[in-house]
Amino acid sequence: MQDIGQPGDTLIGRREGAVAHVIFNNPAKHNAVSLDMWERMDALLRDFEADDEIRALVVSGAGGKAFVSGADISKFESERATREAVAQYNKIAQAACGRLYHFPKPTIARIEGYCIGGGVNVAACCDLRYCKQGSRFAVPAAKLGLGYGYTGLKRLSDIVGVARTMEIFYTARQFSSQEAYEMGLVNGVVADGDLDAHVEEITARIAGNAPLTIATVKAAVREIGKDPDKRNLEEIDAMVRACFESEDYIEGRRAFMEKRKPQFKGR
Repeated sequence: MQDIGQPGDTLIGRREGAVAHVIFNNPAKHNAVSLDMWERMDALLRDFEADDEIRALVVSGAGGKAFVSGADISKFESERATREAVAQYNKIAQAACGRLYHFPKPTIARIEGYCIGGGVNVAACCDLRYCKQGSRFAVPAAKLGLGYGYTGLKRLSDIVGVARTMEIFYTARQFSSQEAYEMGLVNGVVADGDLDAHVEEITARIAGNAPLTIATVKAAVREIGKDPDKRNLEEIDAMVRACFESEDYIEGRRAFMEKRKPQFKGR
């Protein structure tokens, strides 16, 4: 295990074998996010993108009580009090979330406790989401008078549908883990003591599969989320061809015939 940064950092980077971690580390405030945390997140993800050995990324919150509880409201006066400050904050936060959404490897949100406001946005930027039974979800923007942009709304509605997205925002109420599962917001609800093992099993399965195939699937799904006239299907076709022309395709066929586990190299 390799930690990136200092022990007191409010956002921690970690590398465990082929799995990278981004950990929101502000437990005294239920991992509420400040401007410097968004900046740190963007920088960490940029570094992880350049590491070819990473096969998956897990996003989580420290302390056991929250994934992310939204923006740090105590810093609104210093970080979001003027039009210019709001624009700057939104620009940095959106860049960090965009980098997570477009991260080239599979991303998993490991959710325990509260997943509120910006926490839902961070989770929606991940490919897969798993939570504990006691987790709670909400977007209380309407209780605070906050504006919520198109990109975040679209990402959430792509997951749970337009009607559910409107219910989440209109009511601003908290949803249980079971409700989150039923609407498709999370892929699974795991017993409180089993979440770590479950996420580790998922990342191990991902790490053992063909990286080029997974990268192609993720790229194609991201194209689905775009307007039809903006989709780059030629790039997806090229990625599909690259899979069939790869050493990993040969290895996969041979391993299947020889009844052994394949050893993929991502080329």
